[in-house]
Amino acid sequence: MRLAIPSDLSALLSSGLLRSVGSLGIKVATAGLTYITYVVLSRTQTASEYGHFAFGLALATLLAILAGMGQSTAVLRLWPQLQAQGEKSDAEAVVAAGSAITIGASLVLAALLSIIAFASIPFLPPRETINHFIGAAFLILPMALAEYNSSVLRAQGSLWTALLPRDIVWRLALPLAVMALFAVGVVLSGPDALTLSAALLIGALIMQTSVAQRRHYAILPRLAPMRGHWRRWGKLSRWLLLGALIETFTLNADVILVGLMLDLESSGLYFNAFRTAGLMTLFTFAIELVIAPMVAEHYHSGAMRKAQAITALCAWAGFLFSLVIFALFLFFGEPILSLFGPAYAEGVLVLLLLAFGLLFDAVTGPSKIVMMMTGHERAYVAVFGTIMGLGFFVQILVIPIWGIVGAAAVNMGARILAQVAIALWCRYRIGLDTSLLGALAVGRLRDAPAN
Repeated sequence: MRLAIPSDLSALLSSGLLRSVGSLGIKVATAGLTYITYVVLSRTQTASEYGHFAFGLALATLLAILAGMGQSTAVLRLWPQLQAQGEKSDAEAVVAAGSAITIGASLVLAALLSIIAFASIPFLPPRETINHFIGAAFLILPMALAEYNSSVLRAQGSLWTALLPRDIVWRLALPLAVMALFAVGVVLSGPDALTLSAALLIGALIMQTSVAQRRHYAILPRLAPMRGHWRRWGKLSRWLLLGALIETFTLNADVILVGLMLDLESSGLYFNAFRTAGLMTLFTFAIELVIAPMVAEHYHSGAMRKAQAITALCAWAGFLFSLVIFALFLFFGEPILSLFGPAYAEGVLVLLLLAFGLLFDAVTGPSKIVMMMTGHERAYVAVFGTIMGLGFFVQILVIPIWGIVGAAAVNMGARILAQVAIALWCRYRIGLDTSLLGALAVGRLRDAPAN
């Protein structure tokens, strides 16, 4: 039986789906280019050097989120909220202050990482270097600013200017540069690849800023509004930072932990399996990019039916896409991983375990985004963070016994429990069912007074 969509929601869902398909197109291209980059690097580097790259990239990603200080999520929530309240100058101040905070924190963290790396030289094993830590330090600022700029532009209604420079231009330039260098006999080490990544991403950011200014988007940093911004929104930013750190930690800490507890070759294998499993969440992530400010706008204005409708759309679109990709992994996981090289095909069990855990991200829908956009960031940190944190400590106990398979199994179990827990929170505390069952809740919801 065909599901009847109320007329007042049809245009909303059509618009959201159309923009989400555009976002998906960019993210599919991004995933393809990223995958090509990893394949090119793994094919042109030794397993040890590729492990250095994977370790450094995971570390830089985690520290870049820390450097963001929660500003990427804050601007997605505050820009539409302040604009709806007629506080245009305050909204622009949020953008400028958030950019300045991100840049300053990135420089501080990069300096600290470099200092710690140099201080550790006397304690390193023979033939081990700190170069991959220095390469990671170079990447912190461009990665943090790229994430922030993307959020700023998406909050203002931009999609192409927000995503194209980082997701397409940078990710296309990197494998092309690696292959060009390889063709003339230059084989990049892991740290070299990290440094090249940083340089190319800085170029993409310069291009993005230029285009954004020509289109009159607010994007440039200013020091003046920083103090007032932190006084007004600092508490919110800290909780949003914790939420973003937890999510990024769960996607990168395993790679770092495996590299520290086993070896960098295992870290590279786990990295490839995890990044491959992450392809399942492409549509969910793409549509969340679109719906985050929409959820904030409709929830805070009391339009609960619209908020429920777009979360249901996200859940079903993401689940169907994820299910197809999971089936591909189930039947063709080994040849997919062998693209990185014959040795990486042995990670197929790790791939399937991680992929099954990520399948529950799709089943439970955009629960994280809903919690972040509706003022429940503390609950997200407490519930999701506690479960995934306990899982991390279990991994420390399991990895010496069962290696990367044990790490993947624990990650899967912890993710399933955490996703179900925050979905239940959304259903019973926020009033929005983010799971696949949310489509049935649209008809019974009534709009609430604005918060």
